[in-house]
Amino acid sequence: TRPELRSFHASASTNKIVAYKLADIGEGITECEIIQWFVKPGDKVAQFDKICEVASDKATVEITSRYDGIIKKLHYKDNDIALVGKPIVDIELDEQPAEAEADTVQPPPDMQGAHPSKSPAPEADVSPRRASGQLSKDFTGDRTSDVVYATPAVRRIAREHSVDLRFVEGTGKGGRILKEDVHRHVEHGAMSLPSPARAAATATSVTADSGAATEEPQPSFVQANTGATTSGASMASSSAVVAGEDQAVSLSPIQRAMFKSMTESLSIPHFRFKDEIELDALMRARQHINSHLLALDDAPVTKLSFMPFFIKAASLALAKYPILNARVVANGTAPPSLLYRAAHNIGVAMDTPGGLLVPNIKHAQTKSLIDIAADLQRLVQKGKAGSISGADLKGGTFTLSNVGMIGGTYLSPVVVSSEVCIGAFGKVQRLPRFETTLVDGAAVERVVPKHILVASWSADHRVVDGATMARFATLYKQLLENPELMLATMK
Repeated sequence: TRPELRSFHASASTNKIVAYKLADIGEGITECEIIQWFVKPGDKVAQFDKICEVASDKATVEITSRYDGIIKKLHYKDNDIALVGKPIVDIELDEQPAEAEADTVQPPPDMQGAHPSKSPAPEADVSPRRASGQLSKDFTGDRTSDVVYATPAVRRIAREHSVDLRFVEGTGKGGRILKEDVHRHVEHGAMSLPSPARAAATATSVTADSGAATEEPQPSFVQANTGATTSGASMASSSAVVAGEDQAVSLSPIQRAMFKSMTESLSIPHFRFKDEIELDALMRARQHINSHLLALDDAPVTKLSFMPFFIKAASLALAKYPILNARVVANGTAPPSLLYRAAHNIGVAMDTPGGLLVPNIKHAQTKSLIDIAADLQRLVQKGKAGSISGADLKGGTFTLSNVGMIGGTYLSPVVVSSEVCIGAFGKVQRLPRFETTLVDGAAVERVVPKHILVASWSADHRVVDGATMARFATLYKQLLENPELMLATMK
């Protein structure tokens, strides 16, 4: 008889490989961008170890492992779009849990029979954004871990300028790299770099006897324009010329969300209204309040900006003109209607490292100026850290944008489809204005300096008429120009 054939395998081969899926992170999110991997094939992971960082249009989240095992395969690369419910990584389990049966996958034939003792050497990466500068310092050792922390927007800017983020000094918390850090690196770190042709020719050397490719440190492929002038605004895009071909870059999750919402806004006919507001009286009231806050030991905030006043005045004016806090409801063939919303959830546009976000102050009609300032402070801190939650972003009923902190005077904000009105403020300017005073009982007109703010309003003209918008804006102006009237109106 034919002898029975027996095969012997290493014990590791009996372990199953589980396809670890991207879980639903809430808020109806169906896809996320892979920001960075904390693991690579061959790495050993334990439960709750970080696997990767993903970003949606709502927030940035770190994905952790549910299993103990060895990473076998990464299903996505950095900056790829991962779908919720689909595998992101394969893990060979140390011990097979019962619930993992449905997600197990068969190992390929070349992996059956024995567990590889060593992961294969990775191919040399000679792409421009991976090349490193000969004169640059590798800052990864200065960070809180051996990975580069940067938001999708920062990574996109780095790709556009062919900058390796390992060689960019991060000034954010824990060594996190900000947009300004990349711009600074481009402006000041690329002056003495060799030409791209020379760098490309020497980027990789191959050892003849082993055939292994070794990557030599090379500079980022950026040439500085020494003739460009700089000012207080960032000039990175004009002071650096990127060598090479044009590059198509996918939109970040936040950009995709903005693309969708602004496309929907194209169907809204806008009515625009602009007016000047004198802030001198408000500035004096704010100074008195801040002096009082500095003397308190238990104050939730130590200083009020203008924004809490802007938000509270908007809430007081919305109480008189509630249609501007409504939303249009148009579902299929049903007649359109208006939903009047009781809560004044006033959104504040924020320029975060990841892009434009609009978290909102919940129930502003019930809060004091100090309460609103405390909420704003919390949102600003979370925005800088890239940790604004979905709860902070949803439910907005009215939006304000203080883009004047950056520059500009007259603005044209765009109404989103879930609201019917938005306001934007330009920079505060000290300008000459006429003022009438009494001198010896006679009215005398003279020119005096005033601090002027231009408020620009946009409303959905399908449901908001011009007279209503003008009355709202006039009341808003009166409240800010007369802080005592705002105080008398508060409940």
